[in-house]
Amino acid sequence: MANWFITGTSSGLGLALARAALARGDTVVGTVRAQADAQAFAALAPGRAHAMKLDVTDEAAVQVVVRTAQGLVGPLDYVVNNAGRGFTGAIEETSLEDARALFAVNVLGPMAVIKAVLPAMRARRAGHIVNVTSVSGLAAWHGTGLYGATKFALECLGRTLAQEVAPLGIRVTNVAPGGMRTAFAATRLPGAEPVIADYAQTAHVARAVLQDKHGHEPGSPERAAQAILTALDAPEPPLLLLLGEDALHYAEHEFAGLEAQIAQWKDLTLSIAAEPEVAGS
Repeated sequence: MANWFITGTSSGLGLALARAALARGDTVVGTVRAQADAQAFAALAPGRAHAMKLDVTDEAAVQVVVRTAQGLVGPLDYVVNNAGRGFTGAIEETSLEDARALFAVNVLGPMAVIKAVLPAMRARRAGHIVNVTSVSGLAAWHGTGLYGATKFALECLGRTLAQEVAPLGIRVTNVAPGGMRTAFAATRLPGAEPVIADYAQTAHVARAVLQDKHGHEPGSPERAAQAILTALDAPEPPLLLLLGEDALHYAEHEFAGLEAQIAQWKDLTLSIAAEPEVAGS
């Protein structure tokens, strides 16, 4: 049986993944923000479900909680960076204060967790780090530039980390979901203020679409959790796992467009080559 450490298990995908792991007999340490959520989580599987309060933006607290989790359940086999929040608004509308706050949660928080768990994983030459990013970390969509930027950053951290730790026996998987039927769009979706009317037909559409689709998103968090377990159990787990038909559609469309641009401008790309050096000069 495996030991899990999952951030953001009060609801949504984090809770669904914790439930799925517990259902197969694993032990899960889940982080929450409220005491009521901690009590509800621990009741899922007394003795195997352990809740710890944590704000991932507090690096010192992350270190303490990770050490406590390791002391409580032993070596951590799977560490899942799931905690995060959303944001909508045009780039021009977004304050640097809001940008710093979102990066603190969505990028620096996962980085703090990664740094906290790696020493023990390196010592064991084992472990698997899972980063829940988003299709927004692969495909840009007006109105979600700041959120997408944090997920692009987490995608890069995960892919680079995979290269750095592969020789040490540690694996990394980035999970990029599309829309799922969680409370994310309703409770964790602040927006930029004040708004600028010129962006009504572009950036402002994103928030309206996300809120209109709330409760009708195409993805099931429970099925997503099962898909993650299947991927992580594979002999060669993926570096990137897209989840959902919408995620697949947007990612394929984005990559096809970039590939076309690269091909169209290939000659100009290659035109900057320096002149060959002349022997003896």
